Amino acid sequence: MERIVATCLVLTILATSTVTAAAEATAPGAPPEAIQHWRSLRFGMFIHWGPVSLTGHEIGWSRGRQTPIKEYDRLYKRFNPTKFDADAWVRTAKAAGMKYLVITTKHHDGFCLWPSEQTDYDIGETPFGRDVLKELSAACRAHGLEFGTYYSVCDWHHPAFPRGSPGGRTTKPTADLDAYDTYLRAQVKELVTNYGPLLVLWFDVPQVYTADYGVPMVKALRKLQPNIVINNRAYAARGRQRTVGDFTTPEQRVGGFDRDRPWETCMTICRQWAWKPDDRMKSLQQCVQILLHTVGGDGNLLLNVGPMPDGRIEPRQVHRLAEMGRWVKAHGEAIYGTRGGPFMPGKWGASTCKGSRIYLFVMDWPDEGPLKLPAIGAKIPHATSLGAGQASVEQSPDGVSVTVPEPHRDPIATVVELTVEGKAFAIEPVKVIHQSNSLAYGKKVTASNVFQKMVARHGPAMAVDDDPATRWATDAGTHEAWLEVDLSKPASIGRVMVDEATRFGGRRVRKFRLEARTDGAWQTVLEGTKIGRKFTKTFKPVTARRVRLSILEATDGPTLWEFQLFGK
Repeated sequence: MERIVATCLVLTILATSTVTAAAEATAPGAPPEAIQHWRSLRFGMFIHWGPVSLTGHEIGWSRGRQTPIKEYDRLYKRFNPTKFDADAWVRTAKAAGMKYLVITTKHHDGFCLWPSEQTDYDIGETPFGRDVLKELSAACRAHGLEFGTYYSVCDWHHPAFPRGSPGGRTTKPTADLDAYDTYLRAQVKELVTNYGPLLVLWFDVPQVYTADYGVPMVKALRKLQPNIVINNRAYAARGRQRTVGDFTTPEQRVGGFDRDRPWETCMTICRQWAWKPDDRMKSLQQCVQILLHTVGGDGNLLLNVGPMPDGRIEPRQVHRLAEMGRWVKAHGEAIYGTRGGPFMPGKWGASTCKGSRIYLFVMDWPDEGPLKLPAIGAKIPHATSLGAGQASVEQSPDGVSVTVPEPHRDPIATVVELTVEGKAFAIEPVKVIHQSNSLAYGKKVTASNVFQKMVARHGPAMAVDDDPATRWATDAGTHEAWLEVDLSKPASIGRVMVDEATRFGGRRVRKFRLEARTDGAWQTVLEGTKIGRKFTKTFKPVTARRVRLSILEATDGPTLWEFQLFGK
């Protein structure tokens, strides 16, 4: 710890002003062209790695939890990843279609993957001894990938940072945030000057490191490298975290559609950020569709891998990324350098645009008929499929209908290119809702009960709107209820789909009956004992105008995402 103490006694190399409570609330952002370049890359690799891989537990967070602090802090003495090959890592990222790479240079546990002049708790003091960042940054440049660094603002190992393990919930008696700020500034200067220029400096979990410290620190970084892109976690902003830095960072979820504020989803390929033996890995379909929903929302995706203790990325993860890369390579023109929209992402899929072209990623086709999209204020003179087969598109004042023969649809996402007159990005974004072609969609609907009489939020119309984010709900303690749809005119019905909102208490329905009003009386067409998620059943077709779902027994208040009816 000699170097930690020494650096805390000197003035920071980066300081351009003293830290005061009067520091500006925000720091200057990156130039627009730098953000545009970062955004155009769309897909990057996140890497969480360090001595913690020896345990198979989560990086930083397992210190003082699964692994005692003293034991955790000595893991680096055994860290010798002799099979680490920076070229192999970068080739894996490139094969996946990734355009940049961001690695955890220092996580919350304080261990540094480079030989820092500020501490001896680093890679230089391990049996391995090699400078991981030097080799990795060189490999990125040799293979044409952009290089970025993750740096944890909090440091539960450093004696001067006020919070400690487990989970940053303890307080240290040696806390000195001024001294820690000096340490942090010296380290980030090392990252920029020794391994830059960097595409991005990705900060994380500032905790008590406020704008009084963070704004001067970011300003100093901008002087070292004016075009560096910085995320929204460089310092704590007391409820205004979204306005910090150049982009926001939704974690383990795809961000919402947003063309105004740049954003980047960070997500793991398995479940844990650091390597874990036999961790559950996402399927190829999941990985690709996460990417497409992200770019369709106008965001970037930073997909994480956690290398093993010997330095290799797990072979099955390498294989999955290669599979992903083959799909991405075939459809890259619809991903890189695009903007999200104008059709907003949803259950149906997503869209991107570039120049005069709109790219549709259709992931969920309607059960019957074409995909129906809302009207847009531009003519579509041409359409084509980027896969096998030909896309057929019909445009009317009511909307856009898209058809691709079922044998030619891609199980991951069918990509359709639309050429429009004018600039595609200038088209006002529209939300896509109606996709099922359900006969009940948007029809008049009544119910026996609505949760706390909140009709606008939980009324029966929420069950026939084809929106998976809304639901019909009933009061707690309700054990019987009914939902009735008026189709406005008689129609032939032979199939039903009921999607019970199990997230709000599991499968509640224990007995139900589907009835159709024929010849002035209710006729039972289907009965059952459970519904659950996306219950689908066909029955002998019946012609009726009114249809009723009677829930005869439920453990608690029934609640449904959707109630859909079809001809067959």
